[in-house]
Amino acid sequence: MSAGGRTARIGVDVGGTFTDLVLYDESRDRVWMGKLLTTPDDPSAAILEGIAGLVREAGLSEADLHSVVHGTTLVTNAIIERKGCKVGLLTTKGFRDSLEIGRETRYDLYDLFLDLPPMLVPRARRLEIPERISAQGKVLVALRDEDVAAAARELVETHGVDAIAVSFMHSYRCPDHEIAAGRVIGGLYPDLPVSLSAEVAPEIREYERGTTTCANAYVQPLMQRYLLALETALKGKGFAGSLYIMLSGGGITSVADARKYPIRLIESGPAAGALIASSVARLAGLDKVVSFDMGGTTAKMCLIDGGHPDHKFEFEAGRMRRFQKGSGIPLKISVIDMIEIGAGGGSLARVDDSSGLLKVGPHSAGSKPGPVCYGLGGRTPTVTDADLLLGRLDAAYFLGGDMSLDSDAVQRAFREEIASSLGMEIDATALGVQRIVDETMAAATRMHFAEKGKDPRKHTMVAFGGAGPVHAWNLARLLKMKRLVVPLGAGVASALGFLVAPPATDMVRSYVSRLDRVDWEFVGRIFAEMARHGRALLVDAGADPGDISYLASAEMRYVGQGFEIPVDLPGLAPSGPDVPTIRQSFDAVYSARFGRCLEDSPIEVLSWRLSCRSPGREIAVGRSLVRASGEPKPRACRAVRFEEEGWLDCPVYDRYALPAESTLEGPAVIEERESTCVVGPGSTVLVDRHMNLVIDINSKD
Repeated sequence: MSAGGRTARIGVDVGGTFTDLVLYDESRDRVWMGKLLTTPDDPSAAILEGIAGLVREAGLSEADLHSVVHGTTLVTNAIIERKGCKVGLLTTKGFRDSLEIGRETRYDLYDLFLDLPPMLVPRARRLEIPERISAQGKVLVALRDEDVAAAARELVETHGVDAIAVSFMHSYRCPDHEIAAGRVIGGLYPDLPVSLSAEVAPEIREYERGTTTCANAYVQPLMQRYLLALETALKGKGFAGSLYIMLSGGGITSVADARKYPIRLIESGPAAGALIASSVARLAGLDKVVSFDMGGTTAKMCLIDGGHPDHKFEFEAGRMRRFQKGSGIPLKISVIDMIEIGAGGGSLARVDDSSGLLKVGPHSAGSKPGPVCYGLGGRTPTVTDADLLLGRLDAAYFLGGDMSLDSDAVQRAFREEIASSLGMEIDATALGVQRIVDETMAAATRMHFAEKGKDPRKHTMVAFGGAGPVHAWNLARLLKMKRLVVPLGAGVASALGFLVAPPATDMVRSYVSRLDRVDWEFVGRIFAEMARHGRALLVDAGADPGDISYLASAEMRYVGQGFEIPVDLPGLAPSGPDVPTIRQSFDAVYSARFGRCLEDSPIEVLSWRLSCRSPGREIAVGRSLVRASGEPKPRACRAVRFEEEGWLDCPVYDRYALPAESTLEGPAVIEERESTCVVGPGSTVLVDRHMNLVIDINSKD
């Protein structure tokens, strides 16, 4: 992937607190890293500043860059904060209220004052069109262009909508009516964004298909403006390469595709973290891994087995209750399966007025005003402030010394805001903050493992993010894990994940049939069409057509069940003779998940999926950043407070001065520019040949 001799690429991860950047120059096999505070009013400001700093440090210019790969939280924030655009919906006559009826269930049966997620499209802007297609794809009521035109004019000229979503019944089976409606709307309003459910989420289940299409339309104008502005700003700085965007499912795509389907970017940042953890696991020869990504706002955990993260094809956005399933907007998109916890370095600590107990999170100080120690106006203590008080952070070496921390302000804030109310010493209060945030993350992780039938004790933790290595040792102990790995550059690992991410996309089409009655010729046409479309998208995202691989699967269930499971298929052209093999694969997957299978029950298929991928890259960061030899030598010593052992004098090591294949003993503090790793007593640290810190934890359990 080089153009005009350009071999340098940059990954950019815009988080809630920091914007992380990594530049990799393939011709020199060298890496440069950067981290600066996010500019929430204009995220592109931090991006442009960070890129300018990195290319200058690397002795390059923006014109020398081959590409920039970017992930953003704008889609997530717009839905959570309800700051998207004004959307209108065209739907089949009689189905105007499907969005509010939903699944006809309550996410909390016993709450009489239940708050439901606000509608992205209020009832007045949901208009009915007299048309109907059957579940078999046959036209029952023909679509009239004049009906669509009249509804579109009402939405635009009366309601002033910025985008229109179209979601007709059974359009996943036959998209003709939606395509015709899109053509009519485009003829009347050529610049108006239109989202068709047959393109956004061509799957069975009208409610989820409708909510996904409306959410796509809700953020589409916002993302179109943002991506256009970012492209323009980059070109204004001399950038002549390609801008790619990270998808929630772990692939990268073109800007054109991201503009059309922005809802697929909703988890783009966290997905990159799981990808770099997978890369670390493969390089280190680890089979069972859980990634732990703790930044300034949230912590994310993801199971990685066999070198690849778990995937799922549904996601809930904008939950009314953060950890309550069913309280958000269901989306039918491909995402890397992970849990997100309201626990980050910026998580606010406070004494609850009603209970008088210490609470931490889920609200965050973000980058503005930020933690108290940043000196940017924050007044409420945070997890980062507690880490500073406990000796885990060096006030003079934060971000490699580019940013100094105010310890005196943190002391005052803890004393006035928390310690005086609880009648505790300041350092004991800070330790309480650390205990709460670590236990919160441990509890959520245990639940995630339990839901998947996994045992955390059999997994190795890979920790990264600005705050991840600070808390990883204690979190791993709480989960009774025996080994922890901290990669070099852990503080900006998600940005590095953008550079190892492959061009990839996931395609889906719904065709419901019993397995023994499937029209395999029709299925073959479905897969052929998806392969053509997927290949075009990946080539547009920079993939070599000859390197693209395809994996076919089907979502299946026993007849009469309400939920399905994914099952791999034997190639892109399955046929009747493959039915026994497919049945055996389904039974194996079903039995692994539920502990048994129903051998005599008929099986039905709901949807057919095709994963299209080009090879990713492995980038060995340690080769370019470390040239040390000899034995590890501490550069300083400072006191660090541990939960059980109290205050201990810990040697402080420079991460870049640790030789490969060397070892050291805990307690220890290992600092690099973007993060700090804290290792407790009784543990052994090996610096492996890839410059990862491999920490063996001697747990008492």
